[in-house]
Amino acid sequence: MHKLVAIKGMNDILPPESARWEWLEEKVRSLMARHAYRNIRTPIVEPTPLFVRGLGEVTDIVEKEMYSFEDRLNGEQLTLRPEATAGVVRAVVEHSMLYDGGKRLYYMGPMFRHERPQRGRYRQFHQIGAEALGFPGAHADAELILLAHALWQELGLQDVRLELNSLGQPEERRAHRAALIAYLEQHQEQLDEDARRRLYSNPLRILDTKNPAMQALVEGAPRLMDFLGEASLAHFEAVKAILDANGVAWRLNPRLVRGMDYYNLTVFEFITDRLGSQGTVCGGGRYDYLIEQIGGKPAPAVGWAIGVERVLELLKEQGLAAPEAVADAYAVVPDAAILPQVMAHLQQLRALGVAVQMHAPTAAGEGMGSMKSQFKKADASGARHALVFGPDEWARGAVTVKPLRQAGEQVERALAELSNWAATLQSSR
Repeated sequence: MHKLVAIKGMNDILPPESARWEWLEEKVRSLMARHAYRNIRTPIVEPTPLFVRGLGEVTDIVEKEMYSFEDRLNGEQLTLRPEATAGVVRAVVEHSMLYDGGKRLYYMGPMFRHERPQRGRYRQFHQIGAEALGFPGAHADAELILLAHALWQELGLQDVRLELNSLGQPEERRAHRAALIAYLEQHQEQLDEDARRRLYSNPLRILDTKNPAMQALVEGAPRLMDFLGEASLAHFEAVKAILDANGVAWRLNPRLVRGMDYYNLTVFEFITDRLGSQGTVCGGGRYDYLIEQIGGKPAPAVGWAIGVERVLELLKEQGLAAPEAVADAYAVVPDAAILPQVMAHLQQLRALGVAVQMHAPTAAGEGMGSMKSQFKKADASGARHALVFGPDEWARGAVTVKPLRQAGEQVERALAELSNWAATLQSSR
């Protein structure tokens, strides 16, 4: 029969690589707990109008990247989530989560976009995100940026720089939009096909073009910063002041606009040059109008999302290896007849927090194998110790503990005292 394989750009994550993912996720959970952010889990499938309304009809995501389909049972239009913020806001509105004040939330999970797979960019990709909803002040913007910065320090990441911009408020963007369109109309012969398509629908995105032939044109375009009013400028200055006070370096990027329509005021990206064109490892900003757009009472919000694949790729690029998931002990059991009793002892060790891998035949009808073959497998497993349940030890009610990764003598221990060994092992970690 024809062998079925995964969809291109939707990847299996296998051991030992999956251990790196678990390590990163555990780092994030610990960091979020210290910052009092609480976990939220939303569905992978959402109503298509949620993203059309929330992200904007003329964004790249909505126009050409979403996986959308009709539910054959009821004709409902559904979409695999291309990002998580809209779904988090939908959940917050649906469950009236802001009735008693602001909420700090975080999420982890897969997102889906139909685009050409390349390094760090896949059709099913994974994001970790943080959202602070119900907080209007610049301190919330800065808190989110400091949270991401703390994660880079926790992971040991280097060569990640912070870029900032302010998109102001809608009326300020409208004034800038009119000036930008007038400027671009005067230079239509220099616009590429994508820019001509966006000229009247989403001209701000033209400023984010990667086309080298348009860089000079973009550099000379009216700057949104010049259209910001006193309140928007004061908000931006307050964000920068908090970052300065915390020693976080930043660079103003007046062309930074982000890819979704819901942003206002502060937007930011953490960028690296180590991953080629896919250099953004974290992006976010303030979105004070999205909650109302999705049907809730007006409330401010700010958040960011991290590309998990890109962070892991950057860790690998910098030679930062996550600890491997290996067992504390490998049980060598030459006699299958004593397996039931041995497994009872192993379960006791596991209950005490010891990670134990038990030797087992790999084919039906195969015996346990020789001591030599079992020791080879114990060594290959990466386990720190071998627990040898040989016939002589078993007759004495004992087990031999043999170090596999460090110098030391093998020691025979009474089975009744294995809990003492487990305590010693735990304290040495």
